[in-house]
Amino acid sequence: MPRNVTTTFIAVLALFGSLATQAQPVKMSKSGICHSPAGAHYDRTKNYQPFSTLESCLAEGGSLPKGMSEPKSKALALADTGYSRSKFGNGWADSDGDCQDSRAEALIAQSSTKVRFADERRCRVVTGRWISPFTGKVIQNASDIDIDHVVPLKWAWDHGANTWEQEKRERFANDPVNLWSVELSLNRQKGAKGPEDWLPPAGRCGYVSRFLRIVKIYKLEPSARQLNRYREQLADYCG
Repeated sequence: MPRNVTTTFIAVLALFGSLATQAQPVKMSKSGICHSPAGAHYDRTKNYQPFSTLESCLAEGGSLPKGMSEPKSKALALADTGYSRSKFGNGWADSDGDCQDSRAEALIAQSSTKVRFADERRCRVVTGRWISPFTGKVIQNASDIDIDHVVPLKWAWDHGANTWEQEKRERFANDPVNLWSVELSLNRQKGAKGPEDWLPPAGRCGYVSRFLRIVKIYKLEPSARQLNRYREQLADYCG
């Protein structure tokens, strides 16, 4: 394996290891009791079926330890507040007021040639040369491009962003690290899915690695099952 690829893979594995420590599974014992990480019998439960949340364990027919009442679920908490795109700002931001919003700035930064604008105001990009990280294909018309949130906003909301301040959510939605110029059709196919549910046709190592990097930066919280899936993907596509 080339030195630079090996170094990248080792770095990704180290990042994954630090993420894995953030999430411990809920354990369903052989007797059907759901033990959360904070429970008195959690460490003693060695033979178990893992679940990402207490609610999912209970939904599969598990029961709570004696004397424990069911807490308000995270799902219910999310339903109380509710995801909407406006929770991450109203569309692309133009934080420096130069008329080029986050979409335009991503297109400018990621084009391998000088872009062409719609007019002399230089607000809207119309052509350039972008290599899609999802397929490796060259795209020259900006109208054929969607700016993909590598970590989708809804996915982030469901994994911790619902507790953030509005300013942080807006920063996340416009962070260049989380923005990729990709085919319009593939971005819409992906929707709000993470790598556990959707992968691009090509560039899978780079996609999963970048996804995990952003999750780490923003301290988002994948479930234990999702982390296990990401570990398998890193081995399959980066190894």
